[in-house]
Amino acid sequence: MRSLWQKFISIFVLYCCIGLLFPSPAHSQAQYYPPPLSYSNAELMGKDFSGQDLCAAEFSNANLVMTDFHDATLQGTVFSASVMTDANLQGADLTNAMLDQVNLTGSSLRNAILVDAILLRTNFQDVDITGADFSYAILDGAQVRKLCTKAKGVNPTTNVATRESLQCR
Repeated sequence: MRSLWQKFISIFVLYCCIGLLFPSPAHSQAQYYPPPLSYSNAELMGKDFSGQDLCAAEFSNANLVMTDFHDATLQGTVFSASVMTDANLQGADLTNAMLDQVNLTGSSLRNAILVDAILLRTNFQDVDITGADFSYAILDGAQVRKLCTKAKGVNPTTNVATRESLQCR
């Protein structure tokens, strides 16, 4: 029995040494890809994130009332189920962002880029969408009809008209 235990220990030590000498590629690359910022369930009312690079950050279920994200890089950022009333997203890049079930009442999406964004069940009441680019974004049909009634302008970065990006008739 003792020799079996000694063999186990020897194999374990050998395995550990090999791991130290030859680390896995995933482990060595992890240093180059830090985890995304997480503000889930946070109270961030009135905070200023303007002009910041917040790619892939997570703001799920956060209180973002009157928060300033103008000109921020928010590609791949998750805002699911957050409250963003009166938020400033003017000129923000929200490409591939998740804004599902978000309350955007009274917010500004003026000149924002929402290409490939997920916007299902989001409240757009009194939202300024002048110059916003919704190309390939996922929206409910009812949302698109409402947004088309006030869609105007051309996005200065993508040169896409808001009405065209929503495929308004």
